[in-house]
Amino acid sequence: MKRWDLLGVTTGAFFVTMVARLAPSPLVPDLIDAFGVSKGTVGLALSGMWAAYALFQFPGGIVADRIGQRRVVTFAMGGIASTSLLLASAPGIAVFAVGAVTLGASAGLYFTAGTSFLADQFENTGRALGVHEIGASGAGLIAPVASAAVAVRFGWRAGLLVPAVVAPVALVLFAWRVPETPPTNPDAGWNVDPRALLALLARPSIAFTTLLAMVAFFTWQSFASFFPTFLVEYVGLGTGRASFVFGVVFAVTLVAAPSLGWFSDRLGRDRTLTASFLAGVGGYACFLFGDGGLLAVVPGTLLVGLGLSWPGVLNSRFMDHLAADERGTGFGLVRTVVLLVSSLGSGVTGTLAAQVGWLAAYGLVGILLAVLVSVIVANRVLGVDA
Repeated sequence: MKRWDLLGVTTGAFFVTMVARLAPSPLVPDLIDAFGVSKGTVGLALSGMWAAYALFQFPGGIVADRIGQRRVVTFAMGGIASTSLLLASAPGIAVFAVGAVTLGASAGLYFTAGTSFLADQFENTGRALGVHEIGASGAGLIAPVASAAVAVRFGWRAGLLVPAVVAPVALVLFAWRVPETPPTNPDAGWNVDPRALLALLARPSIAFTTLLAMVAFFTWQSFASFFPTFLVEYVGLGTGRASFVFGVVFAVTLVAAPSLGWFSDRLGRDRTLTASFLAGVGGYACFLFGDGGLLAVVPGTLLVGLGLSWPGVLNSRFMDHLAADERGTGFGLVRTVVLLVSSLGSGVTGTLAAQVGWLAAYGLVGILLAVLVSVIVANRVLGVDA
């Protein structure tokens, strides 16, 4: 079997997890009206979904080590399908919230197992994990539009069923094309040694990559949460044009993410990350200090897209420093730590925008990306990252 076949079905599974997390977003006004609750209540339910996604990266890795990656991925796809049905049939906000949290947990189980599976299959993990990111980029383009379109025609409950349609397809394809994967640590039992986990996090190469990932994903969360609003209120674009620019950024990542992964295999992870982060600095500068015209928006859009295409490279950097039997539990641990910390990006950006203004909010994002570049250069000069 060709390894690219395995990459294709795994990328499809990643696409499903992102569709599941994004599908409810455009339906928030419908949920507020249907359940008779406030924006804050619905927002709390969706926050629970994202928190569960972060928290279940770690147990997902543990389970993958014990029973094999293939079983975890197929279980996650089945969980997404069933919990989407629960969301769509929820009689009230309490059941909806439980369904949202369970949906996030199902999606979270996937990522560590899917990523470690690809790392085991490919020597050039940068290219493989870069292509894997196409799943998230494609979902960012398609999921909100599909969910909203279905809801307009058939009602908001039907819009929530979009993940339930695509998840079984991914489950069948993955189960069909991927042979059984043996567990990497079947005799370890279900107890986890906290000292071993702390030792892994304290390892210089893992600690440094975790630091990079926490800050980088903080900036990603800031972009995903408020960038269209920033374009309308600060840059001066109309709502339709702002949505178009937001979509084009995701379209750029469809090409840039696998390209950066390919370059990272040949030129090195840190050089590629530096180029991506610098592009992000330039992109945000175009929007912050430009006049909102085409000469600022077009290069800004391209540069921001390039500046958001690094996740596959960062994940590859983790895999470079994890042994084969650490890619489940170890990678799951760092993913949970990274996502829990980086989730603050939404709150910090929103608070700064409300209290100080958009220049400060997205100026901080640009500054953080510049700091990452400086840290990488300093690390290479000093040789701290062993």
